[in-house]
Amino acid sequence: MELISDWVGALNSIVWGPAMLVLILGTGVILTIGLKAMPWRRIGASFCLLWQGRESREAGDITPFNALMTSLSATIGTGNIAGVGTAIAIGGPGAIFWMWCTALVGMATKYAEAVLAVKYREVDVDGNHVGGPMYYIKNGLGRQWHWLAVAFAIFGAIAGFGIGNMVQANSVADAVSTNLGVDKWITGVVMAGFVFAVLIGGIKRIAQVAGKLVPFMAIAYLAGGLIVILANITEVPGALWLIVQHAFTPSAATGGFAGATVMIAIQMGVARGVFSNEAGLGSAPIAHASAKTKNPVHQGSIAMLGTFIDTLIICTITALVIVMTGAWSSGASGASLSSAAFGQGLPGIGEWVVTFGLIIFAFTTMLGWSVYGERCVQYLFGQKSVLPFRILWVLAIPLGATVKLAFVWLLADTLNALMALPNLIALLLLSPIVFRITRDYLARN
Repeated sequence: MELISDWVGALNSIVWGPAMLVLILGTGVILTIGLKAMPWRRIGASFCLLWQGRESREAGDITPFNALMTSLSATIGTGNIAGVGTAIAIGGPGAIFWMWCTALVGMATKYAEAVLAVKYREVDVDGNHVGGPMYYIKNGLGRQWHWLAVAFAIFGAIAGFGIGNMVQANSVADAVSTNLGVDKWITGVVMAGFVFAVLIGGIKRIAQVAGKLVPFMAIAYLAGGLIVILANITEVPGALWLIVQHAFTPSAATGGFAGATVMIAIQMGVARGVFSNEAGLGSAPIAHASAKTKNPVHQGSIAMLGTFIDTLIICTITALVIVMTGAWSSGASGASLSSAAFGQGLPGIGEWVVTFGLIIFAFTTMLGWSVYGERCVQYLFGQKSVLPFRILWVLAIPLGATVKLAFVWLLADTLNALMALPNLIALLLLSPIVFRITRDYLARN
């Protein structure tokens, strides 16, 4: 295992090097400029479209609202709790600033992904609407780029077992073991049973569950975080200043915090930002391709709210609680750091807010990512591969619950980068089409 960990670590340092950071942020910047900052200007209109999208009679499998909830079910997970804690523990408070930057330009990236997903989606043999990067690469770029679509599907199918399965199970098992004393393998088996019960119903059942659980869990978690912030409201300016200051100056060692350079802060901020909101990975458009809509711009506008809600709202709440309470310098990391911070802010109940929030977040993330992985496997091997994939997906949950957290995070980070590469290349090549579709829509409305 140590040899494998070293090998993955070496690969991780390459794929998450300066070139990847420039590619992710650069793609977002190019799309934001090309769209004339439309994602920032139309946030209010996008929320109106989301509300209207609770019902739809257009062609598709799930409502536009539930498409976003399915997407959010995959993104609102351990990235918001354990991911933020890990980013601060390794990169210092400044990592949060770079998470914000990633999210701001990531809104345009997520918008473009969904626009292309709806435009180039297909209908499979069972009558389901399928799409995502593999389809907009194949149908938008032509046969000479087919290898890129295959590469994305391979990386996406494998990456799901890291970011959407084992990482989630590991973080939940760790939190439950710490706070409730339950053996990690027991937690893994129980979670596997619940996931299987929903998974057998396919994307329509997953979307129905996500449409009910995601709004509830997000509001409940935000309420707990806001109570801590309001109780320590005088600390907010200092916390925000610390985040901005450490984004551009090295973080000195203090308490249990080992210190961090600016480059580490940037790397952790971008990596954890992408892990949290998945803008650029190409995962979310797989869900949005199933939406009951014929207007790519409408679904793109709804899709970009996922990045806004996930990182700029939920991750920020977690980060402020960690920084304001001073827990960031304790030496703790991941979900344990977030739990400790909430415990300081809400003595007696804070840990439970994080623990139960993490359980529900991770559960829905496993459901959402099962859709992504399933679609990738289906693209590669056809409909017959769906059932074997679902079985493997469920079996991986107890395994993820019992392996070492550090290795799981490392593996997930590496797979994320490999998955993002084909998608980001496709977004850049197809960006003129996104700009034209958006320009034509805005001219008519």
